[in-house]
Amino acid sequence: MCEVAGRSEMKELCAHTSPSSSASSGCPACQSPIRPGHAGTLGSQHMVSGDSSMDMDPLGPDYVSMCLLADESYQKLAMETMEELDWCLDQLETIQTYRSVSDMASNKFKRMLNRELSHLSETSRSGNQVSEYISTTFLDKQNELELPCPVPKSRERKRRQGQQHQQQVGMMTQISGVRKVSHTSGVSGSSGNRFGVKTDQEELLSKDLENINKWGLNIFKVAEHSHNRPLTCIMYTIFQERDLLRTFKIPTDTFVTFMLTLESHYHSDVAYHNSLHAADVVQSTHILLSTPALDAVFTDLEILAAIFAAAIHDVDHPGVSNQFLINTNSELALIYNDESVLENHHLAVGFKLLQEDNCDIFQNLMKKQRQTLRRMVIDMVLATDMSKHMCLLANLKTMVETKKVTSSGVLLLDNHTDRIQVLCNMVHCADLSNPTKPLDLYRQWTDRIMDEFFHQGDRERERGMEISPMCDKHTASVERTQVGFIDYIVHPLWETWADLVHPDAQDILDTLEDNRNWYQSMIPQSPSPPFYTSDGEGGPNRDPEGGPAESKFHFDLSTDSGETDTTAGDHSFGQDGGETSAHDVSRRKQS
Repeated sequence: MCEVAGRSEMKELCAHTSPSSSASSGCPACQSPIRPGHAGTLGSQHMVSGDSSMDMDPLGPDYVSMCLLADESYQKLAMETMEELDWCLDQLETIQTYRSVSDMASNKFKRMLNRELSHLSETSRSGNQVSEYISTTFLDKQNELELPCPVPKSRERKRRQGQQHQQQVGMMTQISGVRKVSHTSGVSGSSGNRFGVKTDQEELLSKDLENINKWGLNIFKVAEHSHNRPLTCIMYTIFQERDLLRTFKIPTDTFVTFMLTLESHYHSDVAYHNSLHAADVVQSTHILLSTPALDAVFTDLEILAAIFAAAIHDVDHPGVSNQFLINTNSELALIYNDESVLENHHLAVGFKLLQEDNCDIFQNLMKKQRQTLRRMVIDMVLATDMSKHMCLLANLKTMVETKKVTSSGVLLLDNHTDRIQVLCNMVHCADLSNPTKPLDLYRQWTDRIMDEFFHQGDRERERGMEISPMCDKHTASVERTQVGFIDYIVHPLWETWADLVHPDAQDILDTLEDNRNWYQSMIPQSPSPPFYTSDGEGGPNRDPEGGPAESKFHFDLSTDSGETDTTAGDHSFGQDGGETSAHDVSRRKQS
């Protein structure tokens, strides 16, 4: 790791090493050592000469004057050197050297992952499918898919649909997806509702929310007992728990109106990326913010930004990936130039909804606070683009390698940039947390994500497009995908997070491991032919029952220059197959 020394340390170093500081131990003219006690008996080698070779008396006035001039020249040289070092430090700080280090780490991790995925793709057909999925989703690569030319009727139909859409959108001055919402349940008197929503199952909901500060809260039960308003309910409870309504002077009725409006813009017919997922990410972020190692690290505004970002991070999600939108020349892909298409759209919709009637929950923030909050939220939501995963992981690993803690074990993050970097990784971890939850919850998330994947695959099949990895319901290996996703994506991320907040996340890692082992045990155990047969399955690295090879890859996240990145042996990753799938989708959406 490269670190830039502070100015004070550099100046001190310069003072200790400059010639002037050594004058007492050496001759100022030639720097030869002077023996102690013999200052008045210098040999001829210590005679100082000027323009000629004339010898001087070492005790005479000319010699003393020459020594003073030499000492002054060295002092001047030392000052000039310090000025140059100051300039160098300014340049290094300007270009933010630590980012270059993170880039190098990111590139190394990508090479490591590519190498392992190459091995995985050679083991079997399903291994190749898993490898392709992880590569296209998490390595910031654009799929270069050749789409078949549409037949004339198809082209004409698409042209008419485009005209109709243009008529609806007008001059594109409106943000697509934003619509007027009529809350049939109303929000009048909402401040009297215990959890911000009207429900006839308040006692059951109250019991559910007793776990609001625990990892693994059953968000499915919360949705059932809140009349399918889990996001509003969870946000209201957390804002009350953290006293954010009072801190930022947010009117309760305005907060509830905004939350109901936001939740209505999540699509209930989308299997995974709906308000249930948003509520789960919000609650997970809330727990991670409360980890002991981060106690009192973040400001109230930073906490507000993180929770708000988690709430809006998937709003108006259509249930397809970024690459699908790009490949189909969708309006959103055109607006955002194929770059983090959905993430940019979620941000636009989330902030636009604040402009709806009685929805501006930030109305009492000062202008500077609003600007700062907006910038932080943008950074955090864009960080949920799964194609940025390796860069986030590298940044997090770099921070772990250079972290400082207080005497009480609290992480020392004394500048805003570092805190935002941690918050971006925190929301990213929350977005990939399904595999770290109790197995019964994790399995439900996996079923939902695969359902969404398969729905996209059906749409691609209908359009005559190449079906995206893991989206073909006829060939996808759900269990193997979860194991691979945990091994190569989820566990490395959570393991690094656990290093950052050590020892606070050990229970999460243990659950992840257990969940991976369960999905590993569920991989179909029917014999498979060798990989060199006609169907491409099997091979010498497969076990006789069709599962993956017994030896598992160790993904060394060290940023050292050595290339011993992977070794055979016990797997050190966590197990989050579930989040895998769930996040596969979000990754696909973001890739």
